[in-house]
Amino acid sequence: MAFLTDDLHSNYAGLFDTRTGFGKSAAVISIDFIDFYTQPGAPFYGKGVVDAVIASAPLYAAAREAGVPVIYTNVLYDAAGSQGGMFVRKVPSLRRFVAGEPLVAFDERIAPQPQDIVITKHHSSAFFGTPLSTMLRAMGHDTVILTGCSTSGCVRATAVDAVSHGFHVIVPAECVGDRHDAPHAAALFDMNAKYGDVMPTAEVIEHLQRVEA
Repeated sequence: MAFLTDDLHSNYAGLFDTRTGFGKSAAVISIDFIDFYTQPGAPFYGKGVVDAVIASAPLYAAAREAGVPVIYTNVLYDAAGSQGGMFVRKVPSLRRFVAGEPLVAFDERIAPQPQDIVITKHHSSAFFGTPLSTMLRAMGHDTVILTGCSTSGCVRATAVDAVSHGFHVIVPAECVGDRHDAPHAAALFDMNAKYGDVMPTAEVIEHLQRVEA
């Protein structure tokens, strides 16, 4: 993978190069693919996020074909921003993530389908303060395939919580995006080293195509 430079890999070899792989049953998590991140001129726009949206479309299609659930997250706050706590105080621009703001809509290129699940979150991790963990266990899933944005923020936070909850973590490298290349690459390296398996999207799609619907 491009983010695993020779010097980094040699320094981590034997310490942080274990793969845990897929478990018995996976669910795809689509983290915050909303217009705030994907529309040019929007406050949090990043071309890397747009690239991830485009790469995620065939993966979502493969998941749906295989009967693998696609669970979307979005971010919405009350008008006062109180639901975001210190997160909103640290990043005041998040106060714009309110009902009625057009940019909180999902990017239409990968918008949820009728069979998909949508969870609203108020913090970085898709697990924190949401029913995601309980929902996944009730549905019988032990693996999460993480897509979305940003790689260094909400995706990484979700990966940390996912492994802490005992889930296998898979990150299709092309299906996560950030506003800048450096934190994107660093987060991919860190997640692959400690929290899950970062792998080519094509490999993840191949796995989904082997799942019996």
